This record gives sequence, structure tokens and C-alpha cells, in this order.
Amino acid sequence: MNKPVPQPGIMEIDLYVGGASGAPGSNVVKLSSNENPFGPSEAAVKAAGVAAHQMHRYPEIDGYSLRAALADKYGLEADKIILGVGSDEILQMICNAYAGPGDEVIYTQHGFAMYRICALGAGATPVEVPECDRVTDVDAILAAVTDATRIVFIANPNNPTSTMIGLAEVTRLADSLPPHVVLVLDGAYAEFVEEYDGGAELARTRPNVIMTRTFSKLYGLGGLRVGWGYAQRDVIDVLNRLRAPFNISTIALEAAKAALADTAHIDKSLAENARLRVWLSEALAAIGVQSDASMTNFILARFHDQEEAEACNDYLKSQGLIVRPVASYNLPHCLRITVGDEPSCRRVAHAIGAFKAGARA
Repeated sequence: MNKPVPQPGIMEIDLYVGGASGAPGSNVVKLSSNENPFGPSEAAVKAAGVAAHQMHRYPEIDGYSLRAALADKYGLEADKIILGVGSDEILQMICNAYAGPGDEVIYTQHGFAMYRICALGAGATPVEVPECDRVTDVDAILAAVTDATRIVFIANPNNPTSTMIGLAEVTRLADSLPPHVVLVLDGAYAEFVEEYDGGAELARTRPNVIMTRTFSKLYGLGGLRVGWGYAQRDVIDVLNRLRAPFNISTIALEAAKAALADTAHIDKSLAENARLRVWLSEALAAIGVQSDASMTNFILARFHDQEEAEACNDYLKSQGLIVRPVASYNLPHCLRITVGDEPSCRRVAHAIGAFKAGARA
């Protein structure tokens, strides 16, 4: 019997699995999705509540007021900014605009899962290149570029490794790519790095560079799905041809603007993350669980092997602690752990210590 057949590449996509949110017991702590443990800004919550009274009205067709607020905060041009339903939607737009059957899309060995998904969704061929000790390798990327390459994705800092490369290396990559290859600098965690623009200046000055950002991490608006991208105007014009009109709701727009303006909440979140990130990594190192220096709001804890990582994950779940196994990112011996508030960090460090002690007994 005949039936509808999806486009080539679609059935090669593994369904995306987000961070788990359930575990036994009543005192469950979720540390699997890199969410802000302090939640959204109270100003954002208030703004969302006020905006809810206008939910019968369509939102701004292109989110101009938020684009203007972003331009003002970061010193950018509003007409070179595009909004998406999370930065994921912008990644999809990029692949749909610039890649298709017969084209190749490069991403790194431990890169964000959506890069491969977006490439396959557009009918393109995903090409995975190796990293060097869990760090993006510019030379490996350049060696993988062919005449068929259309897009290179890198997250900087990277998820799930928490590592990043410096601006000089990012610039070398941008300047070494053929002009027809789009370089996407995914800056979902850029706010956690001091004095780092996420690639904005490269996107402003290079015709083939696109920077993407999100309100889901630092700003605590993951549930509202607000992302944005920045590139030269002709690139943004291309992407806007694929962007659905009214794609960001009024509630999300108003909450995002309020979150962007609440510097007290931003400063508290960044300061506590920086302090507790160091504390957690040192506490785990002291019990034999190493991690790379993190530039994000999570650490990648490395265990002896996959068996130990899986056993530790099971033990943590039994204690009401939810972290993220990352075997699907070619890191079967690792667990990604969000930096929570201080009680959460102490609790997870104590539980991993108890697991290690029990394993040695």
C-alpha cells in the first residue's frame, strides 16, 4: 500500500532527547538542562503577566522592540538582528537557506545535536570532524572543508564540553573559510564568558558569519523560547524570507526585554555561577572526578569509563539528582552537570562522593 514518504535524510534523524526532569522522591533537583537555578528575573515575570492581558492581539510581526533593545544593549544594528523560537529555529533557518541535497554541513565531534538534525532536515550531509581533547580544532575543520561544504557550525563555548577557543582562533577560522561557506558561531553560553562578544564583531565585519544567541540560559527564559541571530543585512534578509511572521509571542517579547534590562539579576546569576562552578569542579576533582575548565554554567564530569558514568547516573537519580548523560555526544564516560545554587552543588558533590566511596568499598 502506498503511503507518504519523507524527504531523504529525515529518517536518519534521531529524535532529540532533552535533559530529564523526573526522579524518585519529592526533593528532586534538576541539573540536566543548564537552566538558571535562580529562575527568571522578577521583572520578566511581571512583564509577562502584564502582557498576558493582550494575548488576544497578534505580536509585533518582526519583534522590532526586542531587536531594538538588543541593539542598544550590545551596540549592534537592529536591522541586522533576527529573532527565533529559541536559537534552534535560527539554526534551522540557516540550514534551510544555505544547504540542501548534495551539500555538506560541518560540525565538531562533541558539537550540539541540533547541527546534525538541521543538516539532515535540509537534505544536506552532516560531516563530523574531530576535536582535540574536547576542544574545537580549527585545523581539523579546515581540513574537512570541500567544494560541497556550505555551513560550518561551532558552539563557542561548546555544549556539552564547556570548553572554548579564543577569538584569534575563531577569527582564523572565519578568514580561512571559502567565501561561499557560512560560519555559524553559536553563542548560547557567550554571556558566561567575561569580555566576549560571542562573535558579534566577526558577524558585523564578515559577510559569511552568523552569530546566534539565546535567552534560555543566563536569562532563565527557556520556557518562552526566545533566541536571536546577528549577521550582515543581506544574510538577515535571506533568513527573514524563511522566518514565520509573528514567530515570537507578545508575552515572550515583553519578558525578554525586561530580562535584558534587569542587570541586578544578571549580575547575581553570573557571580554565583562563577563562584559555584569553581567550587563544584574542585570538589569533584578532590574525589577523583576530573573536568575541563568550564566557560559555561555547567561542567563535564569525566569518569573512568562508561560503566562507571552510568552507575553514577543511576545513583544520582536514586538520590533525586538529575544530571545529563552524554553518550550521544561521543562522551559515554561523562556526565554533564548544571551549576545549580549552592545547596544543589553541595548535594551533588556529596552524592558523587558517596557513590565513589561505595564503589571502592
